[in-house]
Amino acid sequence: MRVITFNTQGIEQATENGFFEWMVQQDADVVCLQDLKAKEYQLDDERYHPEGYYPYFFDAWEDGCSGVAIYSREVPKAIMTGLGFELCDQHGRFIQADFEHVSVSSFCFPSGLKSAEAQKEKDEFMEGFLSHLNKTLRKRREFIFCGTTNTAHKTVDLSNWYANQSVSGFLPQEREWMAEVFDEMGFVDAFRQINHAERQFTWWPGYNRARKLNEGARLDYQIATSNLRRSITNAQIFRDVQFSEHAPVIIDYDID
Repeated sequence: MRVITFNTQGIEQATENGFFEWMVQQDADVVCLQDLKAKEYQLDDERYHPEGYYPYFFDAWEDGCSGVAIYSREVPKAIMTGLGFELCDQHGRFIQADFEHVSVSSFCFPSGLKSAEAQKEKDEFMEGFLSHLNKTLRKRREFIFCGTTNTAHKTVDLSNWYANQSVSGFLPQEREWMAEVFDEMGFVDAFRQINHAERQFTWWPGYNRARKLNEGARLDYQIATSNLRRSITNAQIFRDVQFSEHAPVIIDYDID
């Protein structure tokens, strides 16, 4: 099973930049998209419906807010939207597709960069998401959570990390959250299970030279349950074409 996750920063912009043409060439089984900044009714055009994929959306209540989607080659057994708390559901930040042996979800954490209030909302969202992760550990199936945490896990995941320790995305409580998920709870950072190289980033800030100089952060993850650890066979970040400030993360799992 090939799974791709990508933060579009606006699905219309990413589409104009050629994302869907690239996507259909990747032979992915499931593609998780975040930050659509559009509602499902605005995406009727055939360019948002590539042949061979079934799309599922979860809209934000307000125009221009997040919104997530899953594109799947096969019809899922079930689709779940939302996590039952306002910061997630009103902003369209979680959708899950259940297949025979695994559930794959698309999520998007809020950013805390704008203000102290924005950081407070991000912290509250992370607490709610952590509660959901705990619940999944009691279920008899495997999970792959795909999306943007807006947080770099370790120093290797952020350029100029020393100067960013007091900046949202690398705050102590955010890194503690990541450590709890991957160390204490036993979830797997699927990309790092295979790829241990330095300077493997998925986001670069808007100034023109950041991507060229590879001055960025790894903010986009595939978080897998522990039983999937040995099934991960390949992991890469696609940087050759810029569809948004983020880059797609492609991971192959030995799952039927």
